Amino acid sequence: MTRKRRHWIVIAGSAVAIGCVAALAERTLTDALDSVLPDARRISNFNRPGTITLLSTDGQVIQKLGPATREKVEQDKMPLLVEQAFVAAEDRRFYYHNGLDIWGVSRALVTNLRQGSVREGASTITQQLARTVFLSQERTLPRKLKEAALAYKLERQLSKQQILEQYLNYVYLGSGAYGVADAAWVYFSKSPNQLTLPEAALIAGMPPAPSVYSPLVNQKIALERRAIVLKRMQQAGFISAKEADAARNSPLNLKPAIPKYFNSSAPFFTSWVAQQLPNLLTPEQLEVGGLKIHTSLNLAWQKQAQEVIRKYAPGNTEGSMVSIEPSTGEVRVMVGGKNFNASQFNRATQALRSPGSTFKLFPYAAAINAGIKPEDKVVDAKRCWRGYCPKNFGNKYLGSVALADALRYSLNTVAVQLLDKVGFDAVISMANNLGIGTTRPLGKYYPLAIGAYEQTVLDMTAAYAAVANRGIYMKPTPFEEIRGPDDEVIWNHRFEGYKGRRALDSDVADTMNWMLQRVVSSGTGVAASLGDRPVAGKTGTSEGARDLWFIGSIPQLTTAVWFGYDNNRKTSGGSGDAAWAWKQFMTKIQDNFEVQPFPPKPVMNRTFRPPGKTRSKPKNGSEDAAKDQDQTQGPPPRYIAPPGGPPLNENFEPMPFP
Repeated sequence: MTRKRRHWIVIAGSAVAIGCVAALAERTLTDALDSVLPDARRISNFNRPGTITLLSTDGQVIQKLGPATREKVEQDKMPLLVEQAFVAAEDRRFYYHNGLDIWGVSRALVTNLRQGSVREGASTITQQLARTVFLSQERTLPRKLKEAALAYKLERQLSKQQILEQYLNYVYLGSGAYGVADAAWVYFSKSPNQLTLPEAALIAGMPPAPSVYSPLVNQKIALERRAIVLKRMQQAGFISAKEADAARNSPLNLKPAIPKYFNSSAPFFTSWVAQQLPNLLTPEQLEVGGLKIHTSLNLAWQKQAQEVIRKYAPGNTEGSMVSIEPSTGEVRVMVGGKNFNASQFNRATQALRSPGSTFKLFPYAAAINAGIKPEDKVVDAKRCWRGYCPKNFGNKYLGSVALADALRYSLNTVAVQLLDKVGFDAVISMANNLGIGTTRPLGKYYPLAIGAYEQTVLDMTAAYAAVANRGIYMKPTPFEEIRGPDDEVIWNHRFEGYKGRRALDSDVADTMNWMLQRVVSSGTGVAASLGDRPVAGKTGTSEGARDLWFIGSIPQLTTAVWFGYDNNRKTSGGSGDAAWAWKQFMTKIQDNFEVQPFPPKPVMNRTFRPPGKTRSKPKNGSEDAAKDQDQTQGPPPRYIAPPGGPPLNENFEPMPFP
């Protein structure tokens, strides 16, 4: 082998070795950088800090909170015209660089030096996407170096098309619009595929300074910027000179709209959700955002309920409706008023209103629990209890009447009589077990029996739902599941939610449901009858018809309706208005439920023991019914009107009497 040949072999071998070392060094450096940089493939799950998406039971978006991209263009559905406009405006060499454009930096530097100001940016679309998703907007050298490294990684992990689509879905385009879909809607009330050339060019010109170039801020500057984009599209060969001239001379034709999902489609419900979220999530979780809240709301039912409240509220009264699934406590409907824009006061959760005769649930349940039977006779007659003299509606009295019929006709004197017979402690304990009076204590006053103590619609609905659930109380909740930024489950109602507790024995609950069915089939609640479908419910009207109630259940759903004035003045309606509205709502949604009966009326073998004595174990051997209760208490106090309560001898709860 000649010396010359050996010389070239050595050179070639050295070159290969140097190349291998260089490649290895580059690979090592790249791997080292990659290990400290975020995975670019996570970009598809990107959410800005503080973003929260509220979803209904069927996955519909109820509202998006925070700086969220409210609508995204699906993969491979981005219009070519829009892509071309942004590439021409922001990164004309997008398809030819690997994340960093050295020629673009040089060109921008020369242009800016000639103009004497910053007129052209040098960041590529890939760099802008990396900055938006993974970095801050601060102008520092370390941030720029990280941006460059991330852009390079993005180019290696994603295709050009994926990078461009993600950028167009996340870039801020002014006026609360994040992404092309949002901008098309905010400025033109269109979807991206409906945008014309001048509209696409206008939107594509905004990224460098969205608050300046927005046509809703300064139309003159927006038009100047649009002209620049059109010129660049022509230079890139995307459009002809004729198309550019026509687009440049076209008017703006703005048609502004509120960003999609900016306003809630169920604002009373979502305001309650916002109040409840801190009970489940930390401040840090709420701040980081990217949360998906799968709520309990049935959006279709919610819309039906809102329509019913607006249509059937008597006169110009306000109204509220709450629906709870008894077996889970999940709130399916919450209407807190006729018009959220007119008043944000939530009458379902914030308004304290007299429950009227709907409160009779508690003295009757306490009486059944104590051993009084539905068939037992009571005397309905004028009577006073230590200075308090309740009256029936129209001063009508039935004399000797079965307990079940007393509830069916909502006789006030009998409700107070039961309170006196079983004792204040028994009735208050029963109410507490059903979630009433736990935060605002109930006093030992005789008007308690017929609704003297104000309650919220939500709490009363939950109490009746527990009875429909055969005595198991479930705390009302608006949540089914909460997922984090990476779609991981943070909280699930089934596994981590309230498990429920026994509030009253199942045979007592079954007896109450049987009695409440008679209220609807042939009593004061007949306006709520659903024909062959069993309904258990109770009407309620406070003094002067200031509050009109109906709370009714089918086995799968409990719904309460309330009407009244915010200033508590008298209405011209009756509880039948609430019962009728309840029926109109249930008629619209009842096909979602199979017709199911309530459990049959049980045989009650309890022996009544007056207050102060412990009742004996029932003969039927029911474990639930065998739980003894100590009802020890002193003699009933003399009636003293509670603060804001009814004066002596006032007909506190006038009920319609058939």
